[in-house]
Amino acid sequence: MTALRVVQVGPGVAVQDLGRTGLLAKGLTRGGAADRLAVYEGAALLKQPKDLAVLEMVGTGGTFEATADIRVAFTGAEMTVQIDGSAAAWNASHMVPKGALLVIGPTRAGTYGYLHVGGGFDTEPMLGSRATHQSCGLGALVTAGDTLPVGQDSGGEVGLTLPRDTRFEGGTVRIVPSMQTDDFPEETRHRFEATTFRRDPRANRQGIRMDSEGEGFAAPAALGIVSEVIVPGDIQITGDGTPFVLMAESQTTGGYPRIGTVLPCDLPRVAQAPAGASLQFQFVSLDEGAGIEARARADWAALSKAAAPLVRDPAMMQDLLSYQLVGGVVSATYAPLDEG
Repeated sequence: MTALRVVQVGPGVAVQDLGRTGLLAKGLTRGGAADRLAVYEGAALLKQPKDLAVLEMVGTGGTFEATADIRVAFTGAEMTVQIDGSAAAWNASHMVPKGALLVIGPTRAGTYGYLHVGGGFDTEPMLGSRATHQSCGLGALVTAGDTLPVGQDSGGEVGLTLPRDTRFEGGTVRIVPSMQTDDFPEETRHRFEATTFRRDPRANRQGIRMDSEGEGFAAPAALGIVSEVIVPGDIQITGDGTPFVLMAESQTTGGYPRIGTVLPCDLPRVAQAPAGASLQFQFVSLDEGAGIEARARADWAALSKAAAPLVRDPAMMQDLLSYQLVGGVVSATYAPLDEG
């Protein structure tokens, strides 16, 4: 069996995919990867379907041993990584030889890092998905001693990379009006847009608290709302006026007023913002939001076209002397074409 054996692993490491749909009425939110864009990026680097299972890592990864030659890719929050003692590039695809140790260390930028394998992780599906949904008790965190089976890999190409974007540094997040947006005074909505928030360390896969200076963002007109359906990206305002952005494992219903909803294509920026990073929210209309989302989905689907050959750093090449480095050398003094 092709697999990765878990020698050592950090806290919060779990198998994820794009989650479960159609189960909201049964009390189960979608779940799945906190950064869905990272899943698409890994699929592009390995030239395989986007719905295969990946390994989500929070803060740090672990040490894994390959039982066979395995193609891998790393996306999301940049982490230190070594393959059998040699440093490997992040946001790129590589080969891990049979018996080699893959060591993924702490995060350098962002929050959630992802390990992809050719063929995907072939764990047992639950309710149509391999995603670990901790708050609902589906699946379990990866622990030392586990063996993670790898599916049949139909590809063979490695050595591809994708350009990094800026979602790991905070920034501007676009939101559309929600059910209770108009219940917030106009002054409060304007102040919400003008405020620079900081991602609070108190965050998990259910929601992220946003801190700011000054008074909160209360909506007196919405104090008596009935609990209703909510979705990832909704921004709930608690009784003290504090915003919480709901994430992949949010609850299915809630009674706090929502000042807006983050566009799905911008939710990875919220997920990846490290503690203390600055975030601002910008309202767009529903029509504008639909257009932005459609363009983002098209860009995500076309990521494989953006994957380019990885230029290896000579400092990372242990087998440097085996390469032909002088085949294209020309003389500055001898020009045979000038000879009669």
